[in-house]
Amino acid sequence: MTTRFKAKFNIKKGDEVVVITGDDKDLTKPRKVLAVLIDKAKVIVEGVAIATKHTKPTAQNTQGGIVKVEAAIAISNVMLWDAKAKVATKVKRTRESGKLVRVSKKSGNAIK
Repeated sequence: MTTRFKAKFNIKKGDEVVVITGDDKDLTKPRKVLAVLIDKAKVIVEGVAIATKHTKPTAQNTQGGIVKVEAAIAISNVMLWDAKAKVATKVKRTRESGKLVRVSKKSGNAIK
């Protein structure tokens, strides 16, 4: 994604999200965001898109072998989880006391 300006996404590291499309689709199970890759418009979510990675033996890992890791998925395939309404929600941004705050459209609560 090569653009002139940096994209702004409503999802941050540590947020609770649900996967809305793909093999790991589950609209009732919130999962934690491990990383957001802004340049690629992708997100790494805990327990989603598990890939096998073959590793060589190193000083830290003398055994080597096959390791399972989470792969990145498109940020458009996840929605923020509203804990109060217990449902996926869209986000709007509002200013409260000079700060930009993310607010859930379903319940109206601020997202921390």
